[in-house]
Amino acid sequence: MLVDFNTLPETSRVWIYQANRSFSDAELVEIKSKLDTFIEGWTAHGSNLKAGYDIRYKRFIIIALDQELNVATGCSIDASVTFIQQLEKDYNVDLLDKMNVSYKQGEFVAHKTLTDFRKMAKDKAVSKNTIVFNNLVTNISELNESWEVPASESWHNRFLN
Repeated sequence: MLVDFNTLPETSRVWIYQANRSFSDAELVEIKSKLDTFIEGWTAHGSNLKAGYDIRYKRFIIIALDQELNVATGCSIDASVTFIQQLEKDYNVDLLDKMNVSYKQGEFVAHKTLTDFRKMAKDKAVSKNTIVFNNLVTNISELNESWEVPASESWHNRFLN
């Protein structure tokens, strides 16, 4: 059951998929259509899941699930991962690699491997004030409060002196 992302409760579980490049406007139109279709038919043991999505910075696909109606099961989570894997193939993009870091350089969102980000921190090319995206947040409340934060307030802090 597809609903508007902004109508979901703050307790809704989120999954964030970070692309290693920005999507084009044409790709975004297609991806939104595919997300509409997937979420409309997304179920857990035959029961509808009340979910929505948001795409931010032409790079982050965020799927949110209101678990007050029905909870995601292993099979429904597997189905969402399979859907994301298909997007990776369709658009030749990486969405599942957790060893990458996205951060802001002004208004631009940069994407680096964790190794490169670590080196940039060592070389002082990024600092504790660099805005990073903490994709480990688990619900909409955390997404709103702790997703875009200074590196000093995220797990990224371990790389900064």
